[in-house]
Amino acid sequence: ALGWRRGLRGQPRSYWGMQLAHLGLAVLALGVVLASQLDMQRDLRLAPGEHVELGGYRFGFAGTQHYEGPNFTAERALLQVERDDRVVALLTPEKRRYLASGAVMTEAAIDAGLTRDLYVALGESLGEGAWAVRLQIKPFVRLIWLGGLLTALGGLVALTDPRYRRRRAGASLPMEPP
Repeated sequence: ALGWRRGLRGQPRSYWGMQLAHLGLAVLALGVVLASQLDMQRDLRLAPGEHVELGGYRFGFAGTQHYEGPNFTAERALLQVERDDRVVALLTPEKRRYLASGAVMTEAAIDAGLTRDLYVALGESLGEGAWAVRLQIKPFVRLIWLGGLLTALGGLVALTDPRYRRRRAGASLPMEPP
């Protein structure tokens, strides 16, 4: 029983780097599958004071207010997100107009969590204080990032294998042309 343990301990760093990198790819793939399969989103019209339920969260729309940035003007919304009668996030998505180009851009609000990310994007004004709003819940996005980090770490561990730094006997540098 101890023979296989000695065998594992004797493996070079490149072996352990490869194992770590492959584990990272598996974690990344799991994160992609879970995030895409369990994703919830909803596009809707919200007026001040209205609430909507999505994925066990209650999103309350308080309305918008005008905001002046350094190179843009914006309408900034305020949404309170609750779960189990407890506030978990205050999100402030924006609809920005950049002064120099006149381009209109949406600035999504994100509440990142360990097992889920909440996204809110402000669409167009629908009049009388109501706005088009996109709500999105993406679970397990952190697994995608963790998988990428494990893969990179595995590559770094493999690169520390001293066998990659030894010169072969008889190896010579290429000759320069005359």
